[in-house]
Amino acid sequence: MKTYAVKAAEIERQWYLVDAEGKTLGRLASEIAKILRGKHKPIFTPHLDTGDYVVVVNAKKIHVTGKKLEAKRYYRYSGHPGGLKSIVLGEMLAKHPTRVIGLAVRGMLPKNRLGRAMIKKLKVYAGSEHPHEAQGPIPLDL
Repeated sequence: MKTYAVKAAEIERQWYLVDAEGKTLGRLASEIAKILRGKHKPIFTPHLDTGDYVVVVNAKKIHVTGKKLEAKRYYRYSGHPGGLKSIVLGEMLAKHPTRVIGLAVRGMLPKNRLGRAMIKKLKVYAGSEHPHEAQGPIPLDL
């Protein structure tokens, strides 16, 4: 019996629609990362991007457990002395709700060129409207 090796030209990509309303952030992010990587497919190959596109709507209605809204911080550094900025998760959800899901999913993907290609297939929107109706996304219940 020979092992099947998928080629890049043979990969078929689906579009999935995920409603984030009321979902826990980390659990949702891990499921989205699994789909972006392609681990839900029998043709999964670690060194190829076999994943699908994911459209996430209602990002501002995400749920977090515990005291994370006040305690979890996101940091960014400008590279200059005194250039370390931080923002609390509650403020980030109010100002940029799409970045919260994007950063959570990005942390669960490979930290290389392949991971950067995978994160480009993630589309996150704060409200319930999205411009990807033409792709016919399949609703996914996570």
